Amino acid sequence: MSSAKRTIAVVDDDARLLESLENLFESAGYVVRTFASAHALLEAGLNDLDCLITDIGMPGMDGFQLREAVGRTHPKMPVFLVTGRHEIGAQRPAEVAASSGLFRKPIDGRLLLAAIEQTLED
Repeated sequence: MSSAKRTIAVVDDDARLLESLENLFESAGYVVRTFASAHALLEAGLNDLDCLITDIGMPGMDGFQLREAVGRTHPKMPVFLVTGRHEIGAQRPAEVAASSGLFRKPIDGRLLLAAIEQTLED
């Protein structure tokens, strides 16, 4: 990782997961911004973000819709999807393929962190 701190946004309606991922990424040297909904993230803005991690199954705007919205203004931003529904990859393969990665809950933090680090190095 470069000497400048990278900023990761995490969007999930589960406060425990937000706190857990915030702790993980901060301990790895990232700046972390957490949001309980896709709309909250979009209202806050995307300009200072280097990476987005979003839950798929959220009320209002789901993670696929958020990835699409982010892609319209920031097409190169890596977007990682998170889900508790293990069948989602088979049901919506094209939408999953359009993301930087899919992680199923419970999330293996080491694998997610490694994927983000590799993506941000490219």
